[in-house]
Amino acid sequence: MVRTFGCQMNEHDSERIAGLLEHDGLEPVTDENDADVVVLNTCCIRENADMKLYGSLGTLKKWKDAGPARQIVVAGCLAQKDRETVRERAPWVDVVLGTHNVHRTVDLLHRAQSTGAITEILDEAVVDDYALFPSALPVRRETSYRSWVTIQIGCDNTCAYCIVPAVRGKEMSRPFDAILDEVRSLAASGVSEIFLLGQNVNSYGRDLSLASRRAGDGSVRVAPQFAALLRAVGDVPGVKRVRYMSPHPKDMRGDTLLAMAETPAVCEHLHYPLQSGSDRILAAMHRGYDAERYLGRLAEARRTISDLAVTTDVIVGFPGETEQDFVRTMEVAAAAEFDSAYAFIFSPREGTEAANMVDRFCDPAEVGERYERLKAVLDRSAVRKHRERIGRIEEVVVEGTSKRNPDHLTGRTRQNKLVHFSSDEKLRLGTYARVEITDAARFHLAGRLLDVTALPTHRTRLPVASA
Repeated sequence: MVRTFGCQMNEHDSERIAGLLEHDGLEPVTDENDADVVVLNTCCIRENADMKLYGSLGTLKKWKDAGPARQIVVAGCLAQKDRETVRERAPWVDVVLGTHNVHRTVDLLHRAQSTGAITEILDEAVVDDYALFPSALPVRRETSYRSWVTIQIGCDNTCAYCIVPAVRGKEMSRPFDAILDEVRSLAASGVSEIFLLGQNVNSYGRDLSLASRRAGDGSVRVAPQFAALLRAVGDVPGVKRVRYMSPHPKDMRGDTLLAMAETPAVCEHLHYPLQSGSDRILAAMHRGYDAERYLGRLAEARRTISDLAVTTDVIVGFPGETEQDFVRTMEVAAAAEFDSAYAFIFSPREGTEAANMVDRFCDPAEVGERYERLKAVLDRSAVRKHRERIGRIEEVVVEGTSKRNPDHLTGRTRQNKLVHFSSDEKLRLGTYARVEITDAARFHLAGRLLDVTALPTHRTRLPVASA
């Protein structure tokens, strides 16, 4: 059993871990009492991630004591950050591994069986391993019609609040051709939606160009950048949708926006993290842009890409944030008119610059009140954007039975909006269909099925969503 905490990168790493375990002869289970191995793939972006991990490990001690052959693995970002602390707080853990050696999971489990508990944390990825293992490792994907594709790991930014550079390492782009080979292979197997992953995807290729210049062979070749990758992936036969996560506003360029507009497969959705609307706080965060630049590029994106949906992240209560700073954040959020947003209360992470700004920490009660005020602004925008879609015909890809109503199906539009819709047909997961939007709420749309536009082409039979 593999449990995932955190971002899409962690989800993709979990798919690789699950694939490795399955390749080693284990079968996936949904009940931990039936499991021989439990893997916790961790996140450390916010403080509650620590509590989730160590709370889960406390519960798993009884599970492990009930079966001496059972093994526990802690992987991911929190393992990379805490290292030996994991074993100190939970000595019953068999394997602790970090973000750079996912491919070693099975080997470490076997070693732990014979030599006892083991911790293996690499300080950085090995270039040759990274270039090869994303496509070489077996993967057990959660869906057969959609696949994550890692294009880059690590981050060279210095955002004051972020622990990612410390746990994911420096930026490292996969070779352009290796990515395309993986996408072609996925498309040939029936995958129709590709999700490109990286900590800072729109800086893709920058390190490859630098490496070429430093080679000393007189080469001045510039490696393909992110816009070229978007176009190339979108042109692969069989690929119907291309998404990506996450870009950085300071690196967003016009050529990327043009690639999104001119490549039919690239979806009309941009996740564009704001973090703060105050120029003073943005500077303290080391974000590399101000509010005017952010809104200007956002306006350009909407002019360039028809029917673009925009989502964002905002941090409330960064050290030193004043009421004036916060009001400016609300003003910028209102002007941006986001389709949806993820608002977070600042959480100090040991090892970051912001964690040392203790004398500037904001009053928790005041931050909580600000969070609710910002949430009201963001929710108004989300509802308004969703209600504007009532009466439209949207193409969705079927994701399953609606959790809100078991008599309805659920799907997702090109703008990444969730749609719950009625249907008299049983549709296979991965089916593309046209839905008329009849109602809207803050987090979803509602509608009715009109017709099917494309059936899934995966070689193996996909589950059927009943309605």
